[in-house]
Amino acid sequence: MITSRFRRPARARGRTTARLAVATLLAAAAAALPVPAAQAAGSVVKVTGSQGAWQLTVNGAPYTVKGLTWGPSVADAGQYMPDVKSMGVNTIRTWGTDATTKPLLDSAAANGIKVIAGFWLQPGGGPGSGGCVNYLTDTTYKNDMLAEFPKWVETYKDHEGVLMWNVGNESVLGLQNCYSGDALEQQRDAYTTFVNDIAKKIHAVDPNHPVTSTDAWTGAWPYYKKNAPDLDLYAVNSYDAVCDIKNTWESGGYDKPYIVTEGGPAGEWEVPDDANGVPDEPGDVAKAEGYQRAWDCVDGHKGVSLGATLFHYGTEYDFGGVWFNLLPAGQKRLSYYAVKEAFGTDTSGDNTPPVISGMAVDNASAVQAGKPFTFRASVSDPDGDTLTHQVLVNSKYIDNGGQLTEAAFTDRGNGTFEVTAPDRLGVWKVYLKSTDGKGNVGIETKSFKVVPPKVDGVNLASGKPAEASSFQPDSVGCPCPAANAVDGSFDTRWASDWADQQWIQVDLGATSSFDHVQLAWEAAHAKAYTVQTSDDGQAWNTVHTQTAGNGGIDDIEVAGNARYVRVSTSERGTPWGYSLYEFGVYRS
Repeated sequence: MITSRFRRPARARGRTTARLAVATLLAAAAAALPVPAAQAAGSVVKVTGSQGAWQLTVNGAPYTVKGLTWGPSVADAGQYMPDVKSMGVNTIRTWGTDATTKPLLDSAAANGIKVIAGFWLQPGGGPGSGGCVNYLTDTTYKNDMLAEFPKWVETYKDHEGVLMWNVGNESVLGLQNCYSGDALEQQRDAYTTFVNDIAKKIHAVDPNHPVTSTDAWTGAWPYYKKNAPDLDLYAVNSYDAVCDIKNTWESGGYDKPYIVTEGGPAGEWEVPDDANGVPDEPGDVAKAEGYQRAWDCVDGHKGVSLGATLFHYGTEYDFGGVWFNLLPAGQKRLSYYAVKEAFGTDTSGDNTPPVISGMAVDNASAVQAGKPFTFRASVSDPDGDTLTHQVLVNSKYIDNGGQLTEAAFTDRGNGTFEVTAPDRLGVWKVYLKSTDGKGNVGIETKSFKVVPPKVDGVNLASGKPAEASSFQPDSVGCPCPAANAVDGSFDTRWASDWADQQWIQVDLGATSSFDHVQLAWEAAHAKAYTVQTSDDGQAWNTVHTQTAGNGGIDDIEVAGNARYVRVSTSERGTPWGYSLYEFGVYRS
């Protein structure tokens, strides 16, 4: 039975994106490293012991996985692998194994590190990731994987860098994006049965390394227990719920040990929403504590938990990278040192990162578009280093974009920073990045909601009759008729057909003078448009022309005296149509 806890919401995108980027990098970086001399014969890795008293052994010696998931490209393995070793890490985890993998294995082995070598199955990565496969009927796909994976096992089975093979990643979870009801249950049974088929194939090729399979949390384990007896151990991705694994294992009556293949502080899908309705990202201090807590729970399940690869030794510097990576843009965070200390490495002589706390945005639920706003934070450096600050913003909760964009700001002193707000409506995130010049960074982030600037005077268009050349009856959040643009609500919008020549107009009811027009564009904005007036709704006079619109809020100072006011568009700024939250006509 899949519990509600197992059905993670589809907004769990940050780390999924990071994992897919990792797999792409591994496949794209083909053999940029020099190949060292041939490795010695591979290690013999076994799961030994009995119920509740298992251990992993390498060449007969006990081995606890103290690991990290691997993010850098293969080409950068030589640069980063010594640093990984210095953290007390003995294992890295990957999601894909193919012709590009050897340099990574070589670099890992040269540094005394072993690799949990992954094989990707669709629909991998949990919510929204990968294509759908029918595991009951798609024999072509299954036969291809049954041939592909053992080929690479044969290629690398004698490599000193291999620790074990890991088949699939969160596909039991991901199948809910493809099927439902009884069909979903049948597919989950078929998928885990297929995983067992692969495990048997791998064992036939390589009897010297264990085989496991990863899914999200422990909701997949009943399927593996029933359908995949040839797995040597289970594997689970678990973040804030990592400390629940022990109880789940004990109550489920399982007879195999496990490793945690992704773990750490709370993810985007596990935290409460803030006042602006978006996930409240933990700060650096809380994240560091989350890694220590995760490892304590993993290490505390003696004889059953065989270790963990915590998420994530990555350098991406975007939304997901800031949430999860230990080294965004290659700079070390508090979490980096927390993992190092958790794995038993002395950090007392390390220069450590700046510490940011208490970050808060003034009037965070009503920041006026294009206007200055202030946020505050307490910033200190344990080593007394001189700090350099940077402010960035992100629009993920508006357009699902991951990029961080640098923002101009003024440091007002005493932890007070003034920034100019974007002019696009919606909930943004602002990031404070503080660096110490010693390779360390502190990053804190909070949300803020951009609303239209206040306009003095009376909105003559509010609630008046409106018409448009077209509207979308059934798009996202629609129907979106013209009236939505004059209803005074920024939660509704007018949306046109996907064509250049469109218009929307409002009838002010009588000839009226005005001196300001405000257009609040949704993402689908106009690059080129005119504002026109008319006394009879037939003959139009152009009072303003825009040829380089970029969306957001357009505040137009324009004098007019008319009954009808029209926005006539001629060129779209996006592939979609045109969309306005509000069309205001003001008299001061």
